[in-house]
Amino acid sequence: MSETLQAGLSLTRKYDIDNARTIAFMGDECRVYSTPALLYDIEVCCRDLLLAHIGEGKDSVGTRVELDHVGATLLGMWIEITVKLVEVNGPAVVFEFSARDALEEVARGRHSRFVVGVDKTRQRLLGKLAKAQAA
Repeated sequence: MSETLQAGLSLTRKYDIDNARTIAFMGDECRVYSTPALLYDIEVCCRDLLLAHIGEGKDSVGTRVELDHVGATLLGMWIEITVKLVEVNGPAVVFEFSARDALEEVARGRHSRFVVGVDKTRQRLLGKLAKAQAA
């Protein structure tokens, strides 16, 4: 693990809420940011922060999410997501995050990730694939 990977690191990203990030069951005039899209954007922020500090041949996988989606962000608005690394325990890391649009808080929570070696993980997954195909 890199010495630069320490609690306190943070990253903020702004996303425009486009059609693909919204739900449609309320009608087109009330399309809002979907929870799965919000979670995806949070995970990308956390992963990107880690990638800047964990070195070549490493990546991370998500292991746990606690997400309170407390506000609706309409199509065409923007969202700002801030992730902060709060725990580093070897390859296990924990982030706290918050998200807001121009008017209100939209989400908050915690996200755990695990830093992995890409080659080792790929080999494990290929082994599982072979077993699944043989079953």
